[in-house]
Amino acid sequence: MGSTLVTPGWVRRRLAPNPDGSPWWARAFRATRVRVVSQAFFFSLFVFLVWCTWFSRLRGYPVSLFLEVDPLVGVATAIANHTVYRWLWRGLLVFIPTLLLGRAFCNWMCPYGTLHQLVGWLFNVWTNRDNMSRNRYRPAYQIKYLVLAVFLVLAALGSLQVGLLDPICLLVRTFATAIAPAADLAHVNLAAALRTRLGMDPEPLLLLSSAPGALEQRVFRGAWFVGAMIVGLVGMNLVIPRFFCRVLCPLGALLGVLSRWSLFRIDRDLAKCTDCDLCLRRCEGASDPHQALRKSECFVCMNCIDDCPEGALSFRLERLPVKDRVLGDLAKGTATLFGEKVISRVPDTVRAAPAVPRRRWLFAVAGGMLAFPFLRLSAAVNKRGFSPKAIRPPGSVEEAAFLERCIKCDQCIRVCPTNVLQPATLAPAGLEGLWTPVMNFAIGFCQLNCTLCSEVCPTGAIQKTPLDRKLGLGPYAEKGPISIGTAFFDRGRCLPWAMETPCVVCEEVCPVTPKAIGTYDEEITRWDGKRVLLKRPYVRPELCIGCGICEHECPVVDSAAVYVTAVGETRSIERSLLLEATRKAKEGT
Repeated sequence: MGSTLVTPGWVRRRLAPNPDGSPWWARAFRATRVRVVSQAFFFSLFVFLVWCTWFSRLRGYPVSLFLEVDPLVGVATAIANHTVYRWLWRGLLVFIPTLLLGRAFCNWMCPYGTLHQLVGWLFNVWTNRDNMSRNRYRPAYQIKYLVLAVFLVLAALGSLQVGLLDPICLLVRTFATAIAPAADLAHVNLAAALRTRLGMDPEPLLLLSSAPGALEQRVFRGAWFVGAMIVGLVGMNLVIPRFFCRVLCPLGALLGVLSRWSLFRIDRDLAKCTDCDLCLRRCEGASDPHQALRKSECFVCMNCIDDCPEGALSFRLERLPVKDRVLGDLAKGTATLFGEKVISRVPDTVRAAPAVPRRRWLFAVAGGMLAFPFLRLSAAVNKRGFSPKAIRPPGSVEEAAFLERCIKCDQCIRVCPTNVLQPATLAPAGLEGLWTPVMNFAIGFCQLNCTLCSEVCPTGAIQKTPLDRKLGLGPYAEKGPISIGTAFFDRGRCLPWAMETPCVVCEEVCPVTPKAIGTYDEEITRWDGKRVLLKRPYVRPELCIGCGICEHECPVVDSAAVYVTAVGETRSIERSLLLEATRKAKEGT
């Protein structure tokens, strides 16, 4: 007798066809499961690229990839400075699918959207009825379109502010200044515990560090606010699901405007829909799939298709509106569509454009025009009243052009090996320059042989700068090295000048040749009768490049006796310190 192979019951159930007759794999590989895999992949890719944004890990990885494919970054920078810098054309990789599929980026690729959806899923304690109510469209969801209009008007006038709320910029900035330093602190404490308590070698844990090889714990000004901001925005999911995505996201608004022309959309079959509204239970975009679908709000999450008990919803090629083709009386239940009885009482199936009245668009444009002078007339970004501490990275373009290009993503801050680059607060840069990179020499210094910040800048606010250009070598010898500022001495705090105490730290650490700091030798009789030789320092402004190592290493640690300001930087004629340098710069232009 031949043996009979018995298939376990759970296998038969898994391989059983679907109720509609489709094979089992249509259930296993349905769109929502593929979407979850896509979200996990792109979020993991984002974290990996952030992890690689460090001098020992770059290795040619496209660490600014998500910023480069962000279409809002590309559009806004093109409007502001009339160029598409380097890799920003990659925004077409999102633009074109949006015109085809709608706002799929928001729920299939965007790492910030994935974070919000994950938090909303983890803390979803509401009933189905509550969720259906919470996922209906609200007029407050118009706000993001008004934010987009304000940002684009500001960009057209020369002030690039999209980075304040662009989700990719916001998430990169949060990882760079808040999450990565916190993770490093946890890593250090864990390594210490393993070494002291368990006697284990913590070397393998270096993989978890965001900044391996950093001499000190990395710190950032205003990190508490950046951290509190993301906690607040993510926490608002408990009040309004996908709060940021639905209410504030300017990138989502841009994609929403584009998606009104998308070729595919969620379509509702009037002959099957019973108006049960169950499709609202897990609707991510509050796009009203139970009636006239708001194409500009739909995230293409496909949850409504899964949740519809009648199979009335499908993702299909856009077709002509069917409302005017319904024959008969809906109220009496005698209506038909193409010969089939219409069950739904709502004949509208699509609403393509964003639900923003024309007057509100005009108010938003006017708001952007009014905001520009308020931002630009701040003394912090004025040619004469600029902050002396607004010291930009080497390779930065002139300040007005810098503010037209910088998206406040803080990629340069993340990659900086010495921690000298900090997100600007209101004091040195005003509201217009908030979170743009400035140098703080109390925390670090600009390493002489480093141009990493120019490598990762996605918009050209910091131009890609060869090392020879920074140092003024080879073909750039005639131009000389890039100067980002000039050092000055406070003789009232300098040990040799004010306290008759020998000190030559600033001269010793000056990295340029010949040195930009010299000394006057003077032998004196101290107050206690001892004869001492003092080397009293001074600055040679023609040689100083403003690297700040003298300020960083000064033993007067509370407020250094030598300090660097932005005056004398080579990127700006107006900020030239020496009259001869100003004359030559003007002759060269």
